[in-house]
Amino acid sequence: MAEFSTTSGIPVATIKYYLREKLLPAGESETANQASYGAAHLDRLRLIRALIDVGGLSVVSARSVLEAIDSNASLPEAFKVAQRSVSAAIEPGDLEPADLASIDALLEGWHVSPENPGRLAAARVLSAFRGVGQTDERGWYARYAEAALLIAAADLDEIQSRPDRAAKAETVVVGTVLGDALISALRRAAQEHVTSQRYS
Repeated sequence: MAEFSTTSGIPVATIKYYLREKLLPAGESETANQASYGAAHLDRLRLIRALIDVGGLSVVSARSVLEAIDSNASLPEAFKVAQRSVSAAIEPGDLEPADLASIDALLEGWHVSPENPGRLAAARVLSAFRGVGQTDERGWYARYAEAALLIAAADLDEIQSRPDRAAKAETVVVGTVLGDALISALRRAAQEHVTSQRYS
């Protein structure tokens, strides 16, 4: 355990916590007080840290997405788990029907289930925009939807390039969780760039 901690740069107490929470599989027992940890454990530990530290997942959500990776669930099921892990729980009944209708019109032709967390969150965002007096004067929302389709295609192209189901499932989870963080970060950089061009 001490060597594993040194190699990973993660404190022993944190590793033991991840073991107790079933995020990290146990090492192979060598003696009553020693276990062996290999490259697979190190990879899993890095994944856990990425999901929690960069992706902002709770330990419970991280466990759920790791279970989705380790299971034989289909890729659409893995997507559902990953999407729910990064999305606030929203009840459709808490949303204004007009906001849901606006989102459904924006997503016309898309195959999106009524309970999709993105659909529900988008309706809530439209409600908030309206509440603070922001309007869609120049196709703001439609342009966001177009960008979202490009991002989703990039996600699926990357997933398809992976060699097997386990690697595909891991990319589903990592791409969904860390992809949200990457999109936010790139948007901020792009805003500065475009602002500098328009308001020199």
